[in-house]
Amino acid sequence: MLAGIVSGLLASIAGLASLASYPALLLVGLPPVLANVTNTIALVFAGIGSTISSLKELHGHWKKVLLFIVLSLLGGIAGSLFLLLAPAASFEKSVPFFVLTAGILIIISSFRKIKTNTAKNNNRWISLLSLVGIFLAGSYDGYFGAGGGIIYLALLSLVVKDRFVTVNAMKNVIASAANLIATIIFIFKFNIAWLTVIPLGIGLLVGGYLGPIIIRHSNVHFLQILIAFASFGLAAYLFIKTYL
Repeated sequence: MLAGIVSGLLASIAGLASLASYPALLLVGLPPVLANVTNTIALVFAGIGSTISSLKELHGHWKKVLLFIVLSLLGGIAGSLFLLLAPAASFEKSVPFFVLTAGILIIISSFRKIKTNTAKNNNRWISLLSLVGIFLAGSYDGYFGAGGGIIYLALLSLVVKDRFVTVNAMKNVIASAANLIATIIFIFKFNIAWLTVIPLGIGLLVGGYLGPIIIRHSNVHFLQILIAFASFGLAAYLFIKTYL
């Protein structure tokens, strides 16, 4: 449950829940693919907690959020189906690179500033590419999920001109939707380790609720940098474990 609370905080603050939850599931003996499936299902609880806690920031943005949710859901379906078809060995070897990419993206998103004087045509192309990117992020989220929230956060920073706390709240809802559709598919395809999902999910619910509250009163940039370096450490650990 402690791993769940930490993961819920990481999920709702910067989208890196799996920095804590995925290694914890591996430590208790779950194989990589089953650990990923269990992790994805439990992450739905973090989405519930963070959404309830972020209703203030989400007010007036639901129309835009619903568009993003549809795109991420379609991507989540594609990603979860790909996971069912891909060999477990190839999945395990790809995990360190996914986590490393997530760390790089969080640094990019933490330094990115939206320029208000960008030409309208450029804004349209950026918006279009970002919408496609949200679909691809949903695919990634359905396939693995670790760092998926960071990818959403980086993309949303291109199309949503609002405070970080609002962009982050949108990210939490979108990532939760992708996890939910992947969960529905996994329930019918896998033997779920429910005795592991339940305590992890309770922790994620608590951590997910507390995360947005912490963001409102913290130096967000500093938190993002810390989590980025944590993701680099996890990527290095997983790389050594897999390849050496």
